[in-house]
Amino acid sequence: MLDIRAIRENPEFVKNRLRSRGGDAPELIDAVLACDEERRNSETAKQQFQGRRKSLSKEIGVRRGRGDDTTEIENEVRGINGEIAGLDERAEAAAKRQASLLMNIPNLPHEACPEGADESANPVVRTWGDKPAIPEPLDHVELATRHGLIDWDGGVRIAGSGFVVYRGAGARLERALINFLLDTQTTHGYREVNVPHLVARECMEGTGQLPKFEDDMYGTDPGEDGANRLFLAPTAEVPVTNLYRDTLLPEADLPVRMCAYTPCFRREAGSAGRENKGIIRMHQFDKVELVQIVHPDSGFQVLEELTAHAEAVLQKLDLHYRVIELCTGDLGFSAAKTYDIEVWAPGQGTYLEVSSCSCFTDYQARRMRLRFKDRNGKNRFPHTLNGSGTALPRLYVAILEQCQQPDGSIRIPDALAPYFGASVLE
Repeated sequence: MLDIRAIRENPEFVKNRLRSRGGDAPELIDAVLACDEERRNSETAKQQFQGRRKSLSKEIGVRRGRGDDTTEIENEVRGINGEIAGLDERAEAAAKRQASLLMNIPNLPHEACPEGADESANPVVRTWGDKPAIPEPLDHVELATRHGLIDWDGGVRIAGSGFVVYRGAGARLERALINFLLDTQTTHGYREVNVPHLVARECMEGTGQLPKFEDDMYGTDPGEDGANRLFLAPTAEVPVTNLYRDTLLPEADLPVRMCAYTPCFRREAGSAGRENKGIIRMHQFDKVELVQIVHPDSGFQVLEELTAHAEAVLQKLDLHYRVIELCTGDLGFSAAKTYDIEVWAPGQGTYLEVSSCSCFTDYQARRMRLRFKDRNGKNRFPHTLNGSGTALPRLYVAILEQCQQPDGSIRIPDALAPYFGASVLE
């Protein structure tokens, strides 16, 4: 969440950065400040009453020592106790309201982010490789069906639309990609972790999926208030980053680099159409995620490095791709700066996002109460970053479509062949 002190000190700057995102978030800043003022005024009044009560208590002691009547003063003390209790209630209510508002305000876009209302304003930062020359490319659905890689009907039979079953060589290719991705990223200095696929509500709040996007998530285990207490992980970002929730790290432990494979679960599956055909957008998919926790002085520099780590996967597989930077109006809720990596899919005739790499500044760390103690003994919030390294379905699509051969076979990229156990899918 945003730093209340930064909001208090420069509210117009905060509002202007939020306006660049679009939406009604700037309107919440005044409400946050009103809550902040009410809370602080209540606490100030409470301190004044406490001072008066302390003074009266001393006077009661003196009067009792002289044998004087203290009834009137004791009545005043009881009145003060009631006032203090009321102020406590008002301060607590204001603090809860303020916290709730802050949880619903997105992060501030980095000042260098391109301005724009939507994805049409996202500039291309760079491209890598050449588009393969395929005169009449088949799409991945046709290719997967021809080679018996994916059982579309089986996924529907088991769980409904948005799910598939990989069979035979198709399942082996998925497994090969997972192992290839993990091995690639651990060579970049990421420590592999294997985490639960169910996450607590506090974890979803910590990384910013809740409360805003609860309808897109698979929730379970409702409590007495009806709120879901557990969720199927929408991305490994949630359990991996929250490994450090409510912790205080020594500065020497930074940076923390982790990677993890998990299945990911999301209700939102988009509308029907060519752009969502086959396995391009699903309710369940596999992904290898990269997470870093770093010193706040290096967050945006590390974003460049992390993005390069995600790109390395596509380069090793010799797949043509491009990198775009998200404009202010297209940024994710918690992100301050984001690069999307999009791989070319000739059967679709378009680029598909396979990785989104973001720096969240200290926004997630504040929500998770993740801090580090710097060399001067001061507790500070680190920057968190994450990126897909990469998402499997669209990478799978790109391999099938970019590596298809004139005879209908599929060439397995050289770097992947040892994992798959063959250099071609006949």
